[in-house]
Amino acid sequence: MALEALIRTERLCKEYDTAAGPLLVLREVSLVIQPGEFVAIMGPSGSGKSTFMNILGCLDLPTSGRYTLDGRDVGTLDRDQLAQLRNNVIGFVFQGYNLLQRESLVDNVALPLLYAGVGREERTRRATEVLARVGLASFGEFVPNQISGGQQQRVAIARALVNRPRLILADEPTGNLDTATSHDIMDQLTRLNAEERITIVLVTHESDIAKYARRLVRFVDGRVTHDGGVSVDAFEGVPT
Repeated sequence: MALEALIRTERLCKEYDTAAGPLLVLREVSLVIQPGEFVAIMGPSGSGKSTFMNILGCLDLPTSGRYTLDGRDVGTLDRDQLAQLRNNVIGFVFQGYNLLQRESLVDNVALPLLYAGVGREERTRRATEVLARVGLASFGEFVPNQISGGQQQRVAIARALVNRPRLILADEPTGNLDTATSHDIMDQLTRLNAEERITIVLVTHESDIAKYARRLVRFVDGRVTHDGGVSVDAFEGVPT
């Protein structure tokens, strides 16, 4: 039996009102992403890739078209239902880590569980468990400024995992990191995809990072101009 698509977009358009008039950022974007895929999204600045990721993360809504996530039509959900869907299905990893500087790493990782109403003891147990999975078992009581940037991004990955999501959305997760640390973070994401079958959708400007994925989607001027395998030919002569 074929798996139901985890992500399905049908002719998505997104338009913003600006002082200069309407600005069309996404133009009839139709994509299907199956459970367990690892997809890299690339494109020049202003191509629509970040807007598309915000829609995938239920942080924004399209102007027209349809988005179905985990079998649910996102356009039919109210604010509380959207928040619940985000918390239950999606883990987010951002370029800037977005950690609370005065809180311990355990409490940072446990934050999504707090929003989900999970009790303190269970929050701590699960947060400690996922910190161990990213190699930070002994760092739980540290605060973010006591660890490196790469370790902070590992904490962000642990936070994304703590609710046992089916999907990780990673927006430039290596943008603030050196080359060696970037590849360490990508090794973490690759393992999660391969061993736990977590679907990963990654936005990046870097072709060496995109090559970790098995599928490349490129945006130009709000349209998908490439959707296929990740190969040398896919990157040749293309600005990111």
